[in-house]
Amino acid sequence: MAQLSARFITSNTDFKNCPPARFPEFAFIGRSNVGKSSLINSLTFHKGLAKTSQTPGKTQLINHFMIDDKWYLVDLPGYGFAKVSKEKRRDFEKMIFDYLTNRASLTCLFVLIDIRLKPQAVDIEFMNRMVEAEIPFYIVFTKADKLSQKQVNESVDAYTNFLLESWDELPKFFITSAEKHVGREEILASIDELIKSSPYKVGKS
Repeated sequence: MAQLSARFITSNTDFKNCPPARFPEFAFIGRSNVGKSSLINSLTFHKGLAKTSQTPGKTQLINHFMIDDKWYLVDLPGYGFAKVSKEKRRDFEKMIFDYLTNRASLTCLFVLIDIRLKPQAVDIEFMNRMVEAEIPFYIVFTKADKLSQKQVNESVDAYTNFLLESWDELPKFFITSAEKHVGREEILASIDELIKSSPYKVGKS
């Protein structure tokens, strides 16, 4: 498994200040402690890459990384915001949803879900908003190494069956372990496939 070329580009609070939309973007989001930073570091094989955007003052920002000079990995703040004021929570939500609904080059959003937990209301509510807004997203089940294979299968089956109670179809999903790099190649392959059909490519304005 090869290391990807990855470099930090910028952090900001307004989608209007994001880098020029010349490359496809793949954003990652989830609740706190879902393992987002670990997954990003596993995908790129750069230990501590996500930490670059999590130095003091940057944990609440939209963070862009250039990957292999052909796509942006976007590290988004988590949703839920249980430990902040209602006013601050509204500010975070506006920043995130302004980006998600207005960023033309956003090709796919990866929503991270802790595989060990039953469906959480905050995750379901967020994904339902993505469906309503017609924002394409995939589901990434994290921390699969914390369960046996039997438990992983049971958890995923229970989760997907729960979603199918209100959804007509499921988005693509991945089972991952950042610690063991499980699911890494599958996620990167899906990104490569989406890049092929994206109008935002290297060499195009």
